[in-house]
Amino acid sequence: MTRGLFSRSVFDAAAAFLAELAALPEHARIEPINEVREAIHALSPFKNEPVDCVLWVPMDRVTANDYNPNSVAPPEMRLLEHSISEDGYTQPIVVWRSGSGFEVVDGFHRNRVARECASVRDRVMSHLPLAVVNSERLDRGDRIASTIRHNRARGKHQIARMSDIVVELKRRNWSDEKIGRDLGMEPDEVLRLTQITGLAELFSNEEFSKSWDIADASEASVLVDAEIAE
Repeated sequence: MTRGLFSRSVFDAAAAFLAELAALPEHARIEPINEVREAIHALSPFKNEPVDCVLWVPMDRVTANDYNPNSVAPPEMRLLEHSISEDGYTQPIVVWRSGSGFEVVDGFHRNRVARECASVRDRVMSHLPLAVVNSERLDRGDRIASTIRHNRARGKHQIARMSDIVVELKRRNWSDEKIGRDLGMEPDEVLRLTQITGLAELFSNEEFSKSWDIADASEASVLVDAEIAE
């Protein structure tokens, strides 16, 4: 039925292209296939859905972000490695374009597996499967929010790192309402995370003695006694 939409010459040209592609060594096929996928994606009814176009990109063009608060315990990491070793990559790594390369938004640990597991790395020829999101929104705050949205329901967010992220977004003039909406938080959670780092910063330059000086202790007790008397 699909053939009726195109002339025979279109299918003949496609068959000739595929035959030429098949004659190339495996590693030489990767970039032409990526180009074809991107060309089809640009015409796809689903072109606004990143998963519609998965590209295989050399891992040295992919960098991890420096703000991911999601932690995976060693047993879960081993299970992820086993899953990818046995079943292959069933989910792409979600990335943003960053100059001539890409920065991980979601899939930090899937990215690690290909780098750290020699058998996986060899199988995928040192490439990673990428789905590119929000290419028009490159502000760091937008990237952070996208990462949190992707992994908030998975793994465990380290409280200190989440607090740092909330404070950074506030410094970027994000309102509590916007932070809550984009990161999926209730207002009281935004407030608590703000206060955690806020209190840490408040006392960051303070020095505390491990013991009382006897003179200070005596003076303090006199002041307390005086206050009680009043």
